[in-house]
Amino acid sequence: MSILPEIRSSSEIYGYITKGPLLGVPISGVLGDQQAALVGQMCLTRGQAKNTYGTGCFLLYNTGTQIVQSEHGLLTTVGYKLGKTAPTIYALEGSVAIAGAAVRWLRDNLGVIKSSADIEPLAKTVKDSGGVYFVPAFSGLYAPYWRTDARGTICGLTQGSTGAHLARAVLEAVCFQTREILDSMQKDSGIVLNKLQVDGGMTSNNTLLQLQADLAGVPVVRPSMTETTALGAAMAAGAAEGISVWDLSRLTPLTTDDFVPTILPEERESRYERWCMAVERCMGWELPRDKQPGPDIFDIGLAGVRWSLPSQGKEDSEVWTSGNQICRYVLPLSDRFEQQVIGVWI
Repeated sequence: MSILPEIRSSSEIYGYITKGPLLGVPISGVLGDQQAALVGQMCLTRGQAKNTYGTGCFLLYNTGTQIVQSEHGLLTTVGYKLGKTAPTIYALEGSVAIAGAAVRWLRDNLGVIKSSADIEPLAKTVKDSGGVYFVPAFSGLYAPYWRTDARGTICGLTQGSTGAHLARAVLEAVCFQTREILDSMQKDSGIVLNKLQVDGGMTSNNTLLQLQADLAGVPVVRPSMTETTALGAAMAAGAAEGISVWDLSRLTPLTTDDFVPTILPEERESRYERWCMAVERCMGWELPRDKQPGPDIFDIGLAGVRWSLPSQGKEDSEVWTSGNQICRYVLPLSDRFEQQVIGVWI
């Protein structure tokens, strides 16, 4: 234990700069990236939450002095301790692997857009996603699922689907993933969220934030000061004893842009249910072949997946799904392929 650093608060004088143009300036604030954004967003009250939209999404939910051990796929973390004698404030944390990275995928891999900023005007050319749902599980799913076997999936494509529908589905995917984490946070903490504070590069997209308000069912608040991580670190440093240029109990709220839900709860829940169906279909993709769903397991759900069966006297034998049928495609000794329907699933 003696080799570990001393535990200190987030806001106190730790030392002084000894060289360079800042000689003698005190170092008085230390916060992690997401914790600094939590402070910068002034989420200083139990039940407040912030979401940072970047390459991924990172949500922190203030649980006050209570340490909440998650039962819904989240992490428990220290939020901040603003002073030597101040109480330690804890938080629940959830992360989404792919958010802004999905926009880059549209741009760089598919060529649907020429720049990341193009996604908003393209998505606004259609009124909805046209039934298209995109699960960006390129490297698996993070919170609240933690499934490394999941892979990216697009569901609901029709001949009428366009790049605009896919662009809108990408934005909705970010919002649906955020809602999943918010739901888990509320279940774990027992605290109802009344608004979501947001920051990060993607928050310049008004369409995204309106979709977030609609799909999460809570107002979304974007501060005029978008560099909340830097602001939070500065607030902690300035509030330290011996510095005291800020009184965190008397801060003036930032000016904000507010986005409120505009759809009925019935529509919200219907769309979320479809999203959950898409998530179910993306799981299990990277399972070993011998672990893939087979005819002995009636929860198949993956059309076109093939798996091997004993040949039962045949030279070759495979089974796959076709619609709601379980089919065997065999090569008899006569060298003529035959398709046999050996069952159905519901």
